[in-house]
Amino acid sequence: MKPGSAARIAIAIVAVLCALPLFSADHPITWTDQEKPIVDAIKHLRQVSDDQRGKVTRDIAAQISALPASDNKLELATALAERSTEGDFGKETLQAVANTLAETLRQHPVPEDKGQPAYPYVELAELSRYEHVDASVDNQQFKAAMAQLEADDQRRANANFTLTDLQGQKWTLQSLHGKVVLVNFWATWCPPCRKELPDLEELSHRFKDQGLVVLAISDEDLAKVQPFVAEHKLTYPVLLDAGGKVGKEFAVEGIPKSFVYDREGKLVAQAIDMRTQQQFLAMLAQAGIK
Repeated sequence: MKPGSAARIAIAIVAVLCALPLFSADHPITWTDQEKPIVDAIKHLRQVSDDQRGKVTRDIAAQISALPASDNKLELATALAERSTEGDFGKETLQAVANTLAETLRQHPVPEDKGQPAYPYVELAELSRYEHVDASVDNQQFKAAMAQLEADDQRRANANFTLTDLQGQKWTLQSLHGKVVLVNFWATWCPPCRKELPDLEELSHRFKDQGLVVLAISDEDLAKVQPFVAEHKLTYPVLLDAGGKVGKEFAVEGIPKSFVYDREGKLVAQAIDMRTQQQFLAMLAQAGIK
């Protein structure tokens, strides 16, 4: 891989996820005729109905696997992995995506990014650790990425914060012992975040008497968040994290992300992406809420 390719991959992934033209930092990416339909399919995955999205994702994974090893193949495999966790499209789907990314990394290893594991290795490690699929490559960067995720989880397990909600009330995580706390990092501009909102609102009401507290954290300005919350009639606490300090403490580099703490303050479940109501219910069950 030529110099600067690690940065190129990250930029291309962001572009794919935002459904914008795919450009590298220095020059446009040239997609082959075989790759162009795959790029288009990944761009439009969010428009596929949930009951069809698993099959479509698996089909895209198979098409990527058939490509010759290249920078572009790795960009596509990594971008598909990013999109595959936005909901519940089945273990088979996640495994197919992880297999494709692992295979691509074995064919086309990438250098470290400024002494850190390159992003595709981190994405594969997240699939392995948090989505519980069989995903690995015999590469030191993958091992380093897994070690970093373990360290991140330890920080989250011991995390604490005090933030203020839109009504001016202060909330401190470690003062909520005796409650089950679902911490959700989100933003008004984030489509998967917005898709979660109705389920979080319903769950916050359904399990309020069992001690569930939903704390939604955004690093946006009050002027953006307040009218959005009012429009969507959200009643659970929405906290403002100016400067993203708490997000950094939780090692949040993409949203939405959710963390569930049980009544003793133990981190018992977490999600690296959007969850369905059934997935949230499974997370809450680990904290004793059913």
